[in-house]
Amino acid sequence: MKDRETKDRETDEQATDLELEVELDAPPQKVWRAISMPAFRDRWLPEADLSDAEPVSSEEGREVRYGMKDDAPPFLESVVTFQIRPNGAGGTILRIVHELADERLQQQPQAANTNRPVLMRAA
Repeated sequence: MKDRETKDRETDEQATDLELEVELDAPPQKVWRAISMPAFRDRWLPEADLSDAEPVSSEEGREVRYGMKDDAPPFLESVVTFQIRPNGAGGTILRIVHELADERLQQQPQAANTNRPVLMRAA
């Protein structure tokens, strides 16, 4: 059984990620071009939304990760991961995971009172 702190931390981590999985009729090679080649990617994911035009990491034909930045305060940074795999019908399963990666969110101080509700005693 997991302790409460571990459960709370996992819930907080899950709340910052957005996951989407879709099945496309296009073959994996075509989907890979659309997510990895800047000329095609810019049509739906403009370079202005990226923190860098180059991917953070890439595994040819399977996965590519891009760093993104908000254009409004507090200008948070995130990472979006595109994973592709063939389906049984000649199409593609595209999985998109968008996660907050801003260091400012990782450095939140722990409360000295272990985040328990404040209790007041009657005098």
